[in-house]
Amino acid sequence: MPREWDAKTYDSLPLPHLQWGRRVLGGLDLTGKETVLDAGCGTGRDTAALLDLVPDGRVIAADGSKRMLEQLRVRLADRLDRVEVIEADLTQPLPLEGEVDAIVSVATFHWITDHASLFANLARTLRPGGRFVAECGGLGNVAQVSAAIEEVIGEQEKVWYFAGVEETRERLEQAGFTDIEVSLRPDPARFEPGEQLWSFLATVILGSHLDRMPEAEHEQFVKAVAARLPEPVVDYVRLEISATRA
Repeated sequence: MPREWDAKTYDSLPLPHLQWGRRVLGGLDLTGKETVLDAGCGTGRDTAALLDLVPDGRVIAADGSKRMLEQLRVRLADRLDRVEVIEADLTQPLPLEGEVDAIVSVATFHWITDHASLFANLARTLRPGGRFVAECGGLGNVAQVSAAIEEVIGEQEKVWYFAGVEETRERLEQAGFTDIEVSLRPDPARFEPGEQLWSFLATVILGSHLDRMPEAEHEQFVKAVAARLPEPVVDYVRLEISATRA
């Protein structure tokens, strides 16, 4: 089951996702008439940028979180005539008519453990010759944060999947992609100590852990994790993907 998000707080934070989105969209070569799938669209920041890139096309915005999609509809209220909004599991067939011309995804795939099914499903959605560009947490991502969590609560249930380069390349090949480029990029994000760091950790990183705790314990847990970080930095490592549907 996809987890739900505090979408309004998410949108108010100084997210490193903004630069990740710019890098991903920079990997597209569009004429402006395409239909593009935003796989894991969240609150629609990248969806909005995609709409600017395809003024004569449309965007399919898919996500598993109702709250994120509600916030997307608010953000894009005056542009929904060119957006198809879908609540969906990205590892399952999407309710689309026909194939899309391109697929993008920002900061989503590390929440999905079955990358083989994910890539195969996306390949079925993409037309031959269509581009697929994405990024997510990769091998080594938030290692210091994970260590801090374990110091606070002991060994944790795995809530993320941070894949490496070779396994990702193999899964893309098996799914029917060519022209594959996969890399890892260390990309640490620094925050103001105190409220900004606590809010970011609680909203973006620790939500799946907080879902398993009584609400009365949330603040103490977030602050305990933050206190164990060597500095107010989230040690992101991004897995960057570029491929073409064969």
